Amino acid sequence: MPQMAPINWLILFLIFSFTLVIFNMLNYYCILYTPMKTSQSLTTQTNTLNWKW
Repeated sequence: MPQMAPINWLILFLIFSFTLVIFNMLNYYCILYTPMKTSQSLTTQTNTLNWKW
């Protein structure tokens, strides 16, 4: 559609960019990750595995 005015292309680009940024921010911040205590869980697992041959 080359007959569209350049200001329309600019507005469409800005709307698309704004919605893309908002969508990505919502996807990133909607999930709350709880930090796992990996150091403690790993040490307890390795200490409980006591193999005697």
